[in-house]
Amino acid sequence: MAVRLLLLVFICLCAPHWAWAQQPGEATVIVKGSSKIAETDKNYVCATIDWWPPEKCNYNQCPWGQSSILNLVLLSSFSWLLILDLDHPFLAQAIEAFDNLRIRLGGSLQDRVVYDVGSNSPCTPFTNMSNGLFGFSVGCLNMDRWDKLNDLFQKTGAIVTFGLNALYGRYNVRRSFWAGKWNSTNAYDFVKYTISKGYPVDSWEYGNELSGHGIGARVDATLYGKDAIELKSIFRQLYKAPLSQPSLLAPGGFFDQQWYSQLLQTSGHGVVSALTHHIYNLGGGNDVHLIRKILDPKYLDRSEDTYRDMQLTLQRHGTWASAWVSESGGVFNNGGELVSNTFINSIWYLDQLGMASKYNTKVFCRQTLIGGHYGLLDTQTFLPNPDYYSALLWHRLMGSGVLSVDINAPRKLRAYAHCRKQQQGITLLLINLSNTTGYNVTLQNDINVSLDKTTNLRRHTSFSHSLRRAVSWLGRKPSSGVTRREYHLTAKDGDLQSKTMLLNGAPLELADDGSTPPMNPVHAAVNSPVYLAPTSIAFVVLPMFEAKACS
Repeated sequence: MAVRLLLLVFICLCAPHWAWAQQPGEATVIVKGSSKIAETDKNYVCATIDWWPPEKCNYNQCPWGQSSILNLVLLSSFSWLLILDLDHPFLAQAIEAFDNLRIRLGGSLQDRVVYDVGSNSPCTPFTNMSNGLFGFSVGCLNMDRWDKLNDLFQKTGAIVTFGLNALYGRYNVRRSFWAGKWNSTNAYDFVKYTISKGYPVDSWEYGNELSGHGIGARVDATLYGKDAIELKSIFRQLYKAPLSQPSLLAPGGFFDQQWYSQLLQTSGHGVVSALTHHIYNLGGGNDVHLIRKILDPKYLDRSEDTYRDMQLTLQRHGTWASAWVSESGGVFNNGGELVSNTFINSIWYLDQLGMASKYNTKVFCRQTLIGGHYGLLDTQTFLPNPDYYSALLWHRLMGSGVLSVDINAPRKLRAYAHCRKQQQGITLLLINLSNTTGYNVTLQNDINVSLDKTTNLRRHTSFSHSLRRAVSWLGRKPSSGVTRREYHLTAKDGDLQSKTMLLNGAPLELADDGSTPPMNPVHAAVNSPVYLAPTSIAFVVLPMFEAKACS
């Protein structure tokens, strides 16, 4: 009897601690819908296609395969290899799913590309060259390939940004510093050809990673600014109708406040439409700590200074221009194997999309659409990696108006709010960086106590009730007529490095014909907390949320 009594006391003492340990944490997110804090372009999500040939290797890995913009690469004196298959049905359908995906063509070898128009010189691909920029020779884009690329873009409704060669005519003075006047003739002929074919290039970006200390090569900011004036003059000359003139973007490099300010001051009002910069804030592809960095809020927050400083630079020196991220792979040197192409990377990617949008970043280009370890599509199979679906959900659900949020929660919980895409209400993005703790997130409007305006949001302390709430989003539709829509993203089998992403518990996989799977939400009562599982992501659509800024 005494033994049984002691056992009962032991269970009673231990049970509350066990129950408490299993309960989700509590958090509150208050959305301020009275005014917008920033605004993105309606085609905020963008993806890149790069020039890298198959021989681009780092850390004994060569992940680019057949993904280059160029169509041929020389294997030997008599052997050529066809690169990116523009006729692959999965490629076209992946682009079409976005309804006007912005695609930026550019990358490290951009400033060593010549255009095979207006010249009788042989058009040869990139080849390995020990003393060449990044270890490669000059490469050539022939117009048959450019025509084929534009066939794909027009078929799929893509919005095109093309990166021009800013080193043409210059020479290497010392180390990475390049001097001399830019020779604009090849760019002039190429733009003229593009116009003659009726290809609607939305914007031209001048140069790639030549700003500040440069990556491989650098150019003085004053010289760069004078070149931008010349390029703008070419646009005015070739594009006869003023309204048809494309945007001029520059410099497509890593942000250096002094260099960027000098570029704006030299080029002057209205020349550069957008200052473009690159974000690779996670380190190199061989960094063994990539996953730890992605789940560390302090580490993620470091890039916020770059977005803030870019915004301040524009306010002080170039109010006519906007900010773009024209390339961001997170991990430089091809991305991280089994990180950049797996579920865990969507936590970094969506967090960056949300963070950049708060500082009036108009466009955010992901490195890459296909190619390297960081492709939205697998380089070999063209099947979508998890980040493809994350990008697609953002594009479909998050509107251009950015709203402020207040968060009462540990730093492991991230929240971003936007006006809903082309519809009434708002969309909230929630990201849980914790791999051990889930959260019951209470949603509030700063002008109302609760979202349905009639009842206060209640917190239940019963462990069994918390558990029921925790699984309710998996498919049970609430009886209440007022609902929200939830899109919960998790890794298959809880493996953060899985290439299969689950939406509300179901794997996201292409149909047999290569079409994008349906991405349907689950419904929940609008006045109940959102349960966010450990290391998971959720888009929460609130159609009836009162936000004057979104009307």
